[in-house]
Amino acid sequence: MKLLQTLLFLLVFSTISQNTSAQSIRFKTTSMSISEKDEKGKWSNWSDFTEAELMIILDVKKDRIIVNSKDLQLYKIASYGDKIVTETDDIVPFECVDNEGAKCAILIITRKKENNRMQFYINYPQTKLVYNIYTYD
Repeated sequence: MKLLQTLLFLLVFSTISQNTSAQSIRFKTTSMSISEKDEKGKWSNWSDFTEAELMIILDVKKDRIIVNSKDLQLYKIASYGDKIVTETDDIVPFECVDNEGAKCAILIITRKKENNRMQFYINYPQTKLVYNIYTYD
């Protein structure tokens, strides 16, 4: 199973970065935004992006994603989704469980029509976070 996950990882992320190792990919964030669901179930507009310089590590060998924020965010990867390719985006999905035990979906999206701008989404049932990211050696 680990071999299959490693092979999937290599296949999916070969388009993201040619200079990464087979075990982990490091991303650096530049800014973040948040959206929250109200009492009626409607999502708020995304907040203005604010500066956020953090390191995000995707560690396939340990099946986890680490967001090195003030309060460390650790996500255990429960399942690796298939890469979704559209005319405008490349989307790599993960189903995760955070360090509090809550389920969430994490997406790494490359915006093809925006000079391949990359974004890292953390989606919970009531809250969504998005970070603008780039690969970091």
